Amino acid sequence: MNPPYETGTRAVTVRPALSGDLDAVLAIRNHAIEHGTALWTDTPQTRDEGAAWLGAHLTRGSAYVAERGGTVVGFGVYGPWKDYSGFRHTVENSVYVAEGHHGHGIGSALLAALVSSARAAGLHVMIAGIEAGNTASVRLHERHGFEHAGTVREVGTKFGRWLDLTLMRLPLD
Repeated sequence: MNPPYETGTRAVTVRPALSGDLDAVLAIRNHAIEHGTALWTDTPQTRDEGAAWLGAHLTRGSAYVAERGGTVVGFGVYGPWKDYSGFRHTVENSVYVAEGHHGHGIGSALLAALVSSARAAGLHVMIAGIEAGNTASVRLHERHGFEHAGTVREVGTKFGRWLDLTLMRLPLD
C-alpha cells in the first residue's frame, strides 16, 4: 500500500512503516507525550522502548507513516484493544501528526490507511480512545464513520488536571 493523498499543494504518501522510521516516529510520539494530552503518560519513550513498541506493530503489519517530501510527518498504528482472547477481533487506533503539519489532511490519510488495513486483516471493530477535549480528533474520526460510544469522566490525569476519555467505534465488516 502506497497511496498518495493530495493535501494542499504538496502530496502526502502513506506507506507501511519500516524499522528505519523509528527515530522519526519516536520524535513525533515523544513530542505528543511531552506537550499534549493525547498520550496519558508523563514519561517519554526511550529508543529501546520505542523500538519494542514499533516492532510489535511492524510484526502485525499495523503501522503506517505519512511522508511529505521524503520526510516522515505523521504515523498511525492499530493494535489490540484488550489482551483477552474475546477481544481478538477489536483493535484500537492511534494517529499522530508532527508539530507544524496539522490541518493538511495527513491525519485523515493515515486513518484511512489504518481502516483499510484492518478491514483487509478481517478485523471486526476499530476503537478510538480520544481525550474528550481533542475536538479535532473527534471530528476526524466522525468523518471516517466512527460513532460515539460514550465518554468516561475523569479516568486519566496529566498536567495537573483530570481528563475525560471519549470512546468511538467503527464497524469494519
